[in-house]
Amino acid sequence: MTAEAKTAHPASPPLTERQEARRRRILHASAQLASRGGFDAVQMREVAESSQVALGTLYRYFPSKVHLLVATMQDQLQHMHATVRKRPPSSDLPSERVAETLMRAFRALQREPHLADAMVRALTFADRSVSPEVDQVSRQTTAIILDAMELDDPTPQQLSAVRVIEHTWHSALITWLSGRASIAQVKIDIETVCRLIDLTTPDAQK
Repeated sequence: MTAEAKTAHPASPPLTERQEARRRRILHASAQLASRGGFDAVQMREVAESSQVALGTLYRYFPSKVHLLVATMQDQLQHMHATVRKRPPSSDLPSERVAETLMRAFRALQREPHLADAMVRALTFADRSVSPEVDQVSRQTTAIILDAMELDDPTPQQLSAVRVIEHTWHSALITWLSGRASIAQVKIDIETVCRLIDLTTPDAQK
C-alpha cells in the first residue's frame, strides 16, 4: 500500500465492546427489515429506531443504506461460515466440498429471498465509497471456500480458481433472484465451476 493510500484510508480503531454490541443491533435490525420487505423496506430511520440508536450514530457506522446492506451480507456470510465449520462437508474431493458448502449458503439465502435480494442489490449499487465493505464480503467468501478446500497456503493458481468461483456464485445469485435460473441450474453451474479446483492441485499440474 502506498503512503497516499494509507493517508486516504487510515485504519479504523477497534470497536469497544459497547460499540460492537451497537453495531450488531444495527445489522440485526437491517436484516430483519430486509427479510420483511427487501431493499426498499430498509430505511435508515427505521433501522435506527429498531436498533435503538440515534440516526446520527447510525450514519457514523454506515454512511448509507448500501454500506449497511453490504455489511449485512458480510455478517450473514460470517454466520454461514460458522455453521459450516460446525458441520463441514465430508467428501474427499476439495471441489465437491466447496460445491456443497456454496450450495448450503445458497439455500440459506433461498430461505430469505427478500433479504438475499436486498443484499445483492446493494452489492450491485455499491460504488468506490463502499469498497471496504465489498472487500469484506469478498474476503469472507474466499475464507469459506478455502476452508472447504482445507487449504491454508493456496497457490496463485488456486486463488485464481477461487476468484472465478466467487464470481460465478455471485452471478448465480443474481440470475436466480431475477428468475432467470432455477435452483437446479444454479447447482449445475456451481458444481461445474468448482471443478477448476481439481485442475489447480499440484498433482494435476504435473
